[in-house]
Amino acid sequence: MMSIEIEAWVRMAAFLGAGFSMGFGAIGAAIGEGFAAAKANNAISQNPTYSGDIVKMMLVGQAIAETAAIFALVIGVLLLFATGGNASIITAAGLFGAGLSMGLGAIGSGVGSGFPAGEACDGLARQPALSRTLTTTMLIGSAVSQTPAIFSMVIAFMLMFINFSGGSPHMVAALLGSGLCMGFGAIGSGIGSGFPAGQACAGLVRQPAMGSRLTTNMLIGAAVSQTPAIFAMVVSFMLMFISFAGTPVHPTSAALLGAGLATGLAAIGSGVGSGLAAGSGVEGWARQPMTTGNVLVIMLVGQAVSQTPSIFGLLISFILIFKGYPSTEVFLVSTALLSAGLCTGLGGIGSGVGNGQVAQTAVSWVARNVEQETLLMRTMLVGQAVSQSTAIYAMVISLALIFLV
Repeated sequence: MMSIEIEAWVRMAAFLGAGFSMGFGAIGAAIGEGFAAAKANNAISQNPTYSGDIVKMMLVGQAIAETAAIFALVIGVLLLFATGGNASIITAAGLFGAGLSMGLGAIGSGVGSGFPAGEACDGLARQPALSRTLTTTMLIGSAVSQTPAIFSMVIAFMLMFINFSGGSPHMVAALLGSGLCMGFGAIGSGIGSGFPAGQACAGLVRQPAMGSRLTTNMLIGAAVSQTPAIFAMVVSFMLMFISFAGTPVHPTSAALLGAGLATGLAAIGSGVGSGLAAGSGVEGWARQPMTTGNVLVIMLVGQAVSQTPSIFGLLISFILIFKGYPSTEVFLVSTALLSAGLCTGLGGIGSGVGNGQVAQTAVSWVARNVEQETLLMRTMLVGQAVSQSTAIYAMVISLALIFLV
């Protein structure tokens, strides 16, 4: 009788995972496709002669944006038919975590891929002769924007197909935390990677001769924007594969779930913020080709500072994972540890985006007025420091929750 109940739990977890995977996974792709179609409408109104080519460009861009949703569909279908051969609550947690990882992780990549698709349609209306180059740039930018969704799919496959059922009871929280960490952690990086990709397509229209240099800057900016998603993937791996046998169940389980939330949520703001700076950097190169070195330096500095909230989240995750906890049945300690992860995770979202906004304007104006680079750099760093303070407050409260309870 107990075996039947466990198998039912596994099936329910798989069904919930399938629903979350496809439900969340449909959000970003639809937004990205809508952005591409909206820009295509604008482009056709400007140059109806090339309406056929613009529609083709739109459809290609939409197809790539939909890739993230297709990933979610694949995971959803696999979960629907998951057998749960090694039926256990741990197996159920893995299946549910897989759905969360893929569904949430597809949101940002779907949105981000829509930016280069839309800008390519707009660029085609302005410079029809650049059709081939625009298509290539769009394809590269959209593909890079899909990378966080691919990270999420890898984690989802591992949660589904690796047999964790023989592990300690802590694995339930660890697997759920792993899925949430990678799912949330991919959102900001997916969106952020789309900003420089879109600006590369727009900049190509202004400076056709700079195509390769714009692509290079796009790839640099997108690579830095994906750092928070990489942090999330690292923590996801740690939650899956570090053994917690012999540690108390209640506090440790709460700490592991909190660790996933700390890095995953904080990565949202840092991914978006880094993308804002990167997009402005690509735009600056296209507007003022002679300032490429100055723009690149301030862009990378701005992106680096925008990463700080995700680093705070990573730090809190490490502390939650590796700190020892006394055995207790009192849920006060477990609540404090889970709250610590949520506090730093949520507290980092605004700071990451705010830091990116500061960097975005600084990079843009350095391209226009390079003589003021030092002043703009100083103002950017001061502004980012103040924007960072709220994430620091959140980290202080998290540390207090971990060490004082």
